[in-house]
Amino acid sequence: MLAEKKQFDDLVFIGRFQPFHIAHREVIDIALSISQSVVLVLGSAQDERTIKNPFTVAERQRMILSGFSKQDAKRLKFVPIIDLYNDEKWVNAVTNGVNMVVAKTNKVGLIGHFKDDSSYYLKLFPQWPLVELPNLKNALSATPLREKYYRGEIDQQKFTPEVQLFLQEFQHTQIYQQLRQHFQHQDESVI
Repeated sequence: MLAEKKQFDDLVFIGRFQPFHIAHREVIDIALSISQSVVLVLGSAQDERTIKNPFTVAERQRMILSGFSKQDAKRLKFVPIIDLYNDEKWVNAVTNGVNMVVAKTNKVGLIGHFKDDSSYYLKLFPQWPLVELPNLKNALSATPLREKYYRGEIDQQKFTPEVQLFLQEFQHTQIYQQLRQHFQHQDESVI
């Protein structure tokens, strides 16, 4: 049987995935249905852990890959990009990173949705056709999920079982305890 012809060779999905939730998973599933592979640009890839960016690149890759079959996992490529705070430099870094993992002759697209003002970056890559998605899972956002996590809760409806397990294990680390303390201190100072 001939392999199904896909609309794209590669689809680029940009995110921080802090943590990786079910709406992220749904975007990847859609991307895999119309492309040969998905290039996940992992933003905020610097080494420093913060309450906004608690997980390393390796931990995010582990979370993402944990729920995919071996066959589908082979179709995922990762490009870590540090925060540059300059759109031109950031676009160049993303473009160069993607170009390092895709063939020059490949048809590359970008997949995502305009969640809020922070989604303007989707317009910064005119060379890649945009597969614009509607808000998935009621516009699920990682920010309130992180806040719950620092309060000791893991919203089981918002994570795959594999990611839930990762998050539970991470709660037993010294790193989590330090981030949680920092969050609680910051949270109390805001009130």
